[in-house]
Amino acid sequence: MGTPKQLIEFRGAPLVVHAVQAALEAPVWPVIVVLGAHAERIRPVLAKLPVLAVENPAWPEGMASSIRCGIASLGEFSRDLDGGVLALCDQPAFSAEAIRRLLRAQHETGLGIAAARYSGRNGAPALFSREYFPELLSLTGETGARTLLNRSPDLVASVEMPELELDLDTPADCERLR
Repeated sequence: MGTPKQLIEFRGAPLVVHAVQAALEAPVWPVIVVLGAHAERIRPVLAKLPVLAVENPAWPEGMASSIRCGIASLGEFSRDLDGGVLALCDQPAFSAEAIRRLLRAQHETGLGIAAARYSGRNGAPALFSREYFPELLSLTGETGARTLLNRSPDLVASVEMPELELDLDTPADCERLR
C-alpha cells in the first residue's frame, strides 16, 4: 500500500479514526484499538480519542494474534463484560449502525455470535458473547475468527451488510473507493 492502511485518508480522517469514531458512537464500551506494525505512527493519531490503544507484539503472526491481544485486553479491563465486537479499520462502510444491527440481532436471536454477512459468508464486524472469549484466545494464524463465524449457521446470527464487502487491501481498492 505504501503506507499503513490505518492512516489512509477517508472523508477527511485516517481510516483508524473513522473506525474508532463509529465504535464510540455505538452503545459499546470500552473501545480498544490493537496496534501492530507501525504502532509508533498510528498511536499519535489516537492520542485525543477516549480509547485504549494496546500494542500487539506478536503482530507478524497474523490477525489471530491481534484478536487474542484485544480479547485479553478486554478481560483485563473488566471481568464483567458481556461480550465484545471485533471490527476492522479497513472497511470504509463500517459504522455505529453496523454495531447496533449486530447488537439487535444477538438480542433477538439469543445466539452468542452475531456477524456481518457479505460475499456469501460471515465476517467482521462480529459480536461475540463472553462465552466465546476462550475460543478467541486460542486462535492462531492469519484467518482470524473466520472459521468460528462460519462453522455452523445455528450458532451465528447473520446480518446482511453488503456495504461492508469493500475492504482496502490494495492500492486498486483505494482507487475504487475514491
